[in-house]
Amino acid sequence: MKHMQVNHKKAALLGLQHLLAMYSGAIAVPLLIGTALKFNSTQMTYLVSIDIFMCGLATALQLFRNRYFGIGLPVVLGCAIQAVAPLQMIGKKFTIGTMYGAITVAGIFVFLVAGYFSKIKKLFPPVVTGSLITVIGLSLIPVSIQNLGGGNSAAKNFGDPKNLLTGFITVAIILALQVWGKGFIKSIAVLVGLIAGTLIASTLGMVSLTPVAQASWFHLPQPFYFGMPQFEWSSSLTMIIIALVSMVESTGVFFAIGDLLHKDITSDDLKKGYRAEGLAQILGGIFNTFPYTTFSQNVGLLELSGITTKRPIYWASGFLMLMGLLPKFGALVTIIPNSVLGGAMLVMFTMIAVQGMRMLKRVDFEDTRNILIVAISIGLGLGVTVYPHVFQALPETVQLLLGNGIVVASLSATILNLLFKGKSGLEEQHIPAAPEKIEIQH
Repeated sequence: MKHMQVNHKKAALLGLQHLLAMYSGAIAVPLLIGTALKFNSTQMTYLVSIDIFMCGLATALQLFRNRYFGIGLPVVLGCAIQAVAPLQMIGKKFTIGTMYGAITVAGIFVFLVAGYFSKIKKLFPPVVTGSLITVIGLSLIPVSIQNLGGGNSAAKNFGDPKNLLTGFITVAIILALQVWGKGFIKSIAVLVGLIAGTLIASTLGMVSLTPVAQASWFHLPQPFYFGMPQFEWSSSLTMIIIALVSMVESTGVFFAIGDLLHKDITSDDLKKGYRAEGLAQILGGIFNTFPYTTFSQNVGLLELSGITTKRPIYWASGFLMLMGLLPKFGALVTIIPNSVLGGAMLVMFTMIAVQGMRMLKRVDFEDTRNILIVAISIGLGLGVTVYPHVFQALPETVQLLLGNGIVVASLSATILNLLFKGKSGLEEQHIPAAPEKIEIQH
């Protein structure tokens, strides 16, 4: 790919593309929790707006690397979807204050243990990271297909021809631009696909501007909007387990981006990355939002666009904070139909899986032990993703941990690697292949 300089206007468009890639995941959490806790429209508006603002702020904490926190990689942070069920349970069983108290405690825990957790780097040789990143990509693909079909697989209109048409047209546009597009147009293929797909969907009567009309113009973040935090030990422990799950997922994302950048991710990088997520989670408790974690969907976008520097992510962060303050603009993004988003997600998520497979190319598959590690880890990871309730007879805390396919794949690959190879398995060096990328002038 040719080297090209990208100015701020182009970086802003790339930033908007990153925002659109993660937006549906970011607003899904407040919508699900607000609905479960029977929030009224005013409360829901606040929850969604402040959540978008906090996604931008959490992203900024990771981007601005300093001696204490911030991994300094082109990452985007959003709500941890695995937190939805536990938070709904806590909110219903106790109070909303208990929910936010538990989020704050978990954030403090992540910040304090970041240094210890970063020592796990040696547990992630290529056979482990390749398996983990492959599972991250493959486990997201059903989400993209569900969106492509309309969003709700239980709905009567799931798989409606209109959904299929707009979803696959979006895929076709992105693929066409990726294969035949030139220069900058090629790097914003996903953005063009989303806009074109939405315009086509609007001609089929699939786009409503009602959310934009109903949204307010301006909104300020308020600490403890829903009340002061309350602390209850079992709720706090539950959210600490969820935080550990998020840390494992983020580790996979950090290594995936390091691989794209041809950069070795050190223990110090991991520590600062975890600390930034911990800080974001503490702020989530204070401003009554949610736990934040590094989003894997944006890794696929880095791979597709070929632009792997931070300038577009700064723009994405700024846009998110601005949209959190201006709900009408935030609502504008929600008019993109699920089927169009699903089409774009399908391309991005499969790219993550392929990146994991490329990492596995560096593994010696003449060694039967490596074949078994990869096969069992991917098998377990995908199996648990499809049927997380396989562990429903186990204690609830164990279910929270093992109900996540990415965590199961990570545990499986790590344990099998240690079991089969002992210390020699930890000494394999992670040597990323030099990626093709477009440089951005800072």
